[in-house]
Amino acid sequence: MLTTRRTGLVVRAQAGLLTGLILGALLVGCGGAAAPDPASEPESDAASAPSTPSRSPSSAPPSSPSPSKAAPSPSTSAPAEPPGPKPSSGRPVRASLAVPRLGITDLPVVPYRGFTDDAPGTAIQDRGVAASPHGPRGGTGPGGIGNYQVTAHRLSSTQAFLELPRLQRGDRVNLVAGGVRYTYEIVSTRRTSFRSPASLRAQRAAVPGRPGARPTRAMITLSTCATPEDRAAGNTWSDRFGNPEHRIDKIGVLRRSRPIAG
Repeated sequence: MLTTRRTGLVVRAQAGLLTGLILGALLVGCGGAAAPDPASEPESDAASAPSTPSRSPSSAPPSSPSPSKAAPSPSTSAPAEPPGPKPSSGRPVRASLAVPRLGITDLPVVPYRGFTDDAPGTAIQDRGVAASPHGPRGGTGPGGIGNYQVTAHRLSSTQAFLELPRLQRGDRVNLVAGGVRYTYEIVSTRRTSFRSPASLRAQRAAVPGRPGARPTRAMITLSTCATPEDRAAGNTWSDRFGNPEHRIDKIGVLRRSRPIAG
């Protein structure tokens, strides 16, 4: 009886196994090959990365070469120009005049308040020296910005400016005042008429010949009478001081100033 039971269990087991095999075969036949388990296979890089359109070589923009920086050129600064003459404060002081071309050396120049060839100025010239007016109607002091005016007799007294008409453009005039030597260069010649207020204004202007102009340079006017020239032309006019109508004015510009050693 026990044997019969075991045989029945064996038969049932074999029947169940057979049934399972048959069902498995049917499933394989209907569904084809089993799909692989996604977790068991690695993802490809192409599938996981986002797709980007490929650019053909012909469509790529041409690469421009990066601009090269030019090497800095060495400094070529121009040499410093020598400093110009240093003007004075323009304070009126006594000075000494020298004009190499005319042989004038150490001619005293006496400052006074007034205007060219007035009574005080004529009295100074009568002493054989030069006069230099300053003040509202006069000029600046030696070496000062503006018009430094110097007058002296040509035919009377010591004839200090006898040869003044011979002074030419480019000639030098040296002036010593306050321990400084000022060197002027003659640049032009003017002719002044005592009978013409406009001509006198031009002679006494801060910029010689340009009344009302603002002075920016130190200038000088050396002035003397034109008596021989006026008399040769038949002009016998003279003022109450004996000055003829015309004056000869030599205009200069300050070119150099330097302290006198010792």
